[in-house]
This record gives sequence, C-alpha cells and structure tokens, in this order.
Amino acid sequence: MLAVFDKSVAKSPEALQSPQSNCVSALKDGFLAQHFSSVHPGSVTVNLGSSGLLAYSLDKQNPLLPRLFAVVDDIFCLFQGHIENVANLKQQYGLNKAANEVIIIIEAYRTLRDRGPYPAAQVVRDFQGRFAFILFDSGSKTTFVAADADGSVPFFWGTDADGNLVLSDETEIVTKSCGKSSAPFPIGCFFTTSGGLSSFEHPLNELKPVPRVDSSGQVCGATFQVDAEAKKETTGMPRVGSAANWSNNI
Repeated sequence: MLAVFDKSVAKSPEALQSPQSNCVSALKDGFLAQHFSSVHPGSVTVNLGSSGLLAYSLDKQNPLLPRLFAVVDDIFCLFQGHIENVANLKQQYGLNKAANEVIIIIEAYRTLRDRGPYPAAQVVRDFQGRFAFILFDSGSKTTFVAADADGSVPFFWGTDADGNLVLSDETEIVTKSCGKSSAPFPIGCFFTTSGGLSSFEHPLNELKPVPRVDSSGQVCGATFQVDAEAKKETTGMPRVGSAANWSNNI
C-alpha cells in the first residue's frame, strides 16, 4: 500500500529530513504512483486531488496480514493486518456482522470525529492485533495513521523533495522518492494532521527523535522514542459536531 499526502494536509516531522537525502518529488508527474504501478501490475490508484494519492495492490501480500481498502462517506482507508477483537469492536461501534477491520477503523474514526468523548490514543489502543492503517478524510482533509505496538506489519514513512509525507508497507517504495529522509514508522504510535506523532501506549509523554545512521555514517531519517521525562499537555476529546472540531481537538 502507498499514500502520499501533500504537506498542506500532513506535515512530516522535521527529524525525518536528512541533509543528504537524494530525494525527489513523489507527486510531480505522478512519479511515485507510476513506480508503484510498475512494481505491482493491476494496482489501484486513488487520486485525492491537491491532497495527494492512495494506491494499493493485492499482489504479493502475506495471507496472514491481508490488505484491505474501503471508502465510506468520503473517508478512505488502507488497512493491513489482522485485528483479534473484531467481535467486541463491532459491538462497541454498532456494526453488522459483515464488517471487517477496515470498516471498523473508519467507524472508530467517525466516532472520534463526530461524538467521541475518548482520546484518540485510547481508541487505537483498543485495537488488539497486528496492524498498520492509513486513513484520509477528504471532507476535513484530515489524516489518521497508526501501527501496532509490536511492529508486526512492515510500515515505513518519509519526506520527499517537496516536504510531502510518503507512507508504505514497502521500504523500497518510500526510499524511491524520499531517499535517506525515511525510516520505519514508529511502533505503538499514531499520526494525525493536527496532532502530529503521538504514542498511544504512552500518550502523556513526548516523543523524542533519535537520528538513524547507516553503515557509511550518513543520517537516514530518525526513529522516535518515548521521553520518560517529558510530559505533554493533553486535550480530552470533547463531544463535537464536525470534522473540523475533531481536527482541532485531537
């Protein structure tokens, strides 16, 4: 799976940007989407207009960590993995028996956006299993991205030459446009348009970037670790009535 979000929609952390990154523009002339299609014939690309793009393929997928894609009310979601407590989550969100993981993720996001009294960290923490997902709400131009606490699903992100955010389950896809300005997506974390990167395991703590260095001594993006000393102010998730309010309160 692949997502490229314009920097106006998702501002990538500055620590991901490496001085000698050899990166190129992912969106210009459809560069990365065309590369993805060449690597995965038969893949599907969804143009999000000025916000970016999504692409996915069922090619070469791990049967134990299947990829899913769904669109509900202009909310797009790519999911990979397997959630173990699906039955409980269906009941919690009032979904029918046919609902799968990607539908659960979308409904969890809609609940957060529209009326959820719970912090986003708690919602993601309730997903028990192996997963990574990328969600985009085209109505509010909001992103919601997460990976499980064990790093069970390969998941990577990076910054391209234009400062756009690139995410994929394949490191080669990310480095194609981001070069050394890329890294594995931090495990146990989620990223949102308004809130940036947070740990859902330790939501009260700040995350500190730690530069990654390759065998030649060059910086390659950064990993992010929970700072046990630094606490951050938390904002509850009040009941709100619009996507814009949700974005402002996450």
